[in-house]
Amino acid sequence: MSKHVVVFFSGYGHTKRVAEYVAEGAQATLIQVDDNGDIAEADWDVLNGADAIILGAPTYMGGVPWQFKKFADASSKVWFTQGWKDKVFGGFTNSGSLNGDKQVTLSYLQTLAGQHGGLWVSLGLLPANKADSTREEVNNLGASGGVLVQSPSDAGAEAIPAGDLETARLYGERVAAIAGRFSS
Repeated sequence: MSKHVVVFFSGYGHTKRVAEYVAEGAQATLIQVDDNGDIAEADWDVLNGADAIILGAPTYMGGVPWQFKKFADASSKVWFTQGWKDKVFGGFTNSGSLNGDKQVTLSYLQTLAGQHGGLWVSLGLLPANKADSTREEVNNLGASGGVLVQSPSDAGAEAIPAGDLETARLYGERVAAIAGRFSS
């Protein structure tokens, strides 16, 4: 049976809600990077034993917040031993605006996975790009590399559009399914 992990940082609760949907789809364990940029020592063992690692962070000022970057930098200890090589990876991010430079954050997550020798999973969902498309539809932001979510900055996590949350859940399913092809 495959083991999947969603590791994320959430500053205001929006990314945590998205992480929960991704984890539901992937039937994954959640690991939250804390406000100091740390995870528990036991969490490193969970990540090391995973078949799939899904990375999540909000987009702050065009990139990941420092707390997630601290976690990423700490993962260099695993990099030295190639401990995550050939694992399946995926990622997601959110910001307050429709664009908000989220693609930059997603590219950072892809690069981190690539540095670890991981195999990145694309979103694999067509965009909702017709004149009558709504925010309630899957992939309404038109992503391809991973999950992009818009979280209104003047509202709580409950205001995240349903289409974005369903996109996150479906992506979790996709990452888990692809990881299942590689696990023995």
